Amino acid sequence: MKLIDYQHRYSTAEVSRDDAGVLTVRMHSDGGPLIWGAAPHAELGELFGAIAADRNNRVVILTGSGDAFIKLPPGDGPGALARGEYPAEIWDRIIREGNRLLHNLLDIEVPMIAAVNGPVTVHSELAVLCDIVLAADSTYFQDAPHFPGGLVPGDGVQVIWPLLLGPNRGRYFLLTGQKIAAEEARALGVVGEVLPTQELMPRAQALAVDLAGRNPILLRNTRHVLTRPLKRALADDLHGGLALEALASLSGATWFKK
Repeated sequence: MKLIDYQHRYSTAEVSRDDAGVLTVRMHSDGGPLIWGAAPHAELGELFGAIAADRNNRVVILTGSGDAFIKLPPGDGPGALARGEYPAEIWDRIIREGNRLLHNLLDIEVPMIAAVNGPVTVHSELAVLCDIVLAADSTYFQDAPHFPGGLVPGDGVQVIWPLLLGPNRGRYFLLTGQKIAAEEARALGVVGEVLPTQELMPRAQALAVDLAGRNPILLRNTRHVLTRPLKRALADDLHGGLALEALASLSGATWFKK
């Protein structure tokens, strides 16, 4: 099976596929943990679109690098977005990329396994939108950059986390910056299995190989069935949430001058 030239198109993800058709996406920044920013925001949506278009994929494993799944860049206090330092033209691009990021992920037609190798403090929805979520025992889930960082939680987290946790716990999670550790996430139904770090990828690969041996039409249509409710929810609220995030961000230009 010929591998599309993923490898040389994306600086924030290393992509490989084995003979069983299991495609592994390892997100990274310069080989270490992925630090969220403009590059992954632009690239990962495009990558997910390319994966969705590639019928040679049977299963996709999404994982991170080093000791974290996705990290925030260093720094304290509200960032440039919260302070209203980006004009509407930049927000127009952010909204477009934000829509593509999640819609293209859900357009992937085969089962997805998240191997969450450590803390995920930003865009945690990328992990929990996968069909099977495995977590290293060092993992915790948090939405640090949105409301705690001065931004409206509008990147899809406002849809996904209340669905997973229930409305009240979901709102508490988003408003307080709560960290949900791996075992608690498993108890809450967010995570399927919690494993020692060294067992995480072998377990993900074993599950993926088992799935990849199934009828490919069965795989694709099962993925369709499982993602349709998520697609409907995001179709209703993702774009509007991003627009409200932009509006509140732009208001920061005057708020922080008070």
